[in-house]
Amino acid sequence: VQLVESGGGSVQSGGSLRLSCAASGYTYRRVSMGWFRQAPGKEREGVAAIDSDGRTEYSDSVKGRFTISQDNAQSTLYLQMNSLKPEDTAMYYCAASPGGLIPGFELVSAMYGHWGQGTQVTVSS
Repeated sequence: VQLVESGGGSVQSGGSLRLSCAASGYTYRRVSMGWFRQAPGKEREGVAAIDSDGRTEYSDSVKGRFTISQDNAQSTLYLQMNSLKPEDTAMYYCAASPGGLIPGFELVSAMYGHWGQGTQVTVSS
């Protein structure tokens, strides 16, 4: 399984970015995917997830500002990020898990077995 993120960059506070994650090399019938981020000196945290049935989950810190989606073929995952804040600055990672996700654990990194290399998002004040 290969996951390749793109779309990161530098933006001013209040701006928007759209991250993409191209997925390839898997034959699972059902795949759940998520976005995680890690800022320097901090632990990796779950940002948003979409399970194999299309249900979404967001962390409280991004709810109402970020939107996770994927194309019909489930080959590309997106994260639309609006109203960005300096505290959103981090390396953002795409992750995939075969099958569904355990309710309540959608944003737990241990649930995912495949990871991309990350794309940097920097928000300046």
